[in-house]
Amino acid sequence: MPSAPPPTDPQRFVSTIAGSGLTIYDPIEVGDPSLWIPTPELEALLDTELRGITLAGLPLRTRSKVVKEHVCKALGYPVPTSFRKTQPRFPGQFFDTYVQKSNNLQVWNEELSATRRYVIIRVNAEGTIARVKVVTGDTLVELDTTGTLTQKYQACCIPGTEASELIAAEDTALLRPFVWTSSSTTRADTPVMHPAKGQLLPIASIYDRLKLLVRQAFDDTGIDQERNRGAALHRLVCQALGYAGYQDDGQFPDVRHQLLEVKLQTSPTIDLGLVTPSSTEPLNVPQIDGNVIRHCDVRYAVFYANTDGKRVELTHLFVSTGEAFFTRFPQFQGKVLNKKLQIPLPADFFDG
Repeated sequence: MPSAPPPTDPQRFVSTIAGSGLTIYDPIEVGDPSLWIPTPELEALLDTELRGITLAGLPLRTRSKVVKEHVCKALGYPVPTSFRKTQPRFPGQFFDTYVQKSNNLQVWNEELSATRRYVIIRVNAEGTIARVKVVTGDTLVELDTTGTLTQKYQACCIPGTEASELIAAEDTALLRPFVWTSSSTTRADTPVMHPAKGQLLPIASIYDRLKLLVRQAFDDTGIDQERNRGAALHRLVCQALGYAGYQDDGQFPDVRHQLLEVKLQTSPTIDLGLVTPSSTEPLNVPQIDGNVIRHCDVRYAVFYANTDGKRVELTHLFVSTGEAFFTRFPQFQGKVLNKKLQIPLPADFFDG
């Protein structure tokens, strides 16, 4: 009898699902430690198992069916005799699949969902699967530069006289039991690890460490390189929190190990994507001690900055829970999306 995969191996989910008798249509609670596959592990499994599969010469409908069959096998699910027209197509793990020969992603006849996963499968010129990426709807919104997504949730940031503000003195009631004042990062910890009991810094400690970044500056890569600006700030944040290195896998929140989202503002309008910080929707991370973590439990570090086109200087810091976010930053009203969404994926989207 083969031994079970180690607890850090994504194959452990495949083994458990295969033995569970579940189908892709059976619901699983978000964060279930045995059955819910977190987004990084979902990407790793599908990228490993689907790479190299050829789809050359297949009609579009057949290609879609073949891909779904391979996805079922990769995750340990039985292949259904026919695939239902559900939204999303894989309700159990809450994701849709998109096969892409170009970088123009099209989503038809429905809005993006902040918490839904989008499995984007890159096919090369020979018709072979070359890469699989998995992102949430909220991540896709941030990639849109064309205005096809006409409106996102937004809030307003107006700095006051204080250089730094701790908006929520304590974490949410749900998160508080898992936050230890003695917590500290070690050289073995990484920013993209899943959060765990006893490894979360209290929000006040995060604030104390990050406020030391105010008045620091870094090179400005220009308004067209907003992602690079954000990466530069993210590096400083990781260093301030005690991590040995910088990592960012593009998932929400930015520093997943600390349930921390980092925002850089050079103007008052804060783009929030498809979900509000105060939302009680489940967050796509493993449960902590049997508790489903929600978006409102995430901690936010909002840095305000000035730039002269050459250097970005951090002038203000605001730290809040998602739950208390709108007590300091007024929310703009309204959110509208077009029915047909065309999202140009960045040239480096499938890199890494």
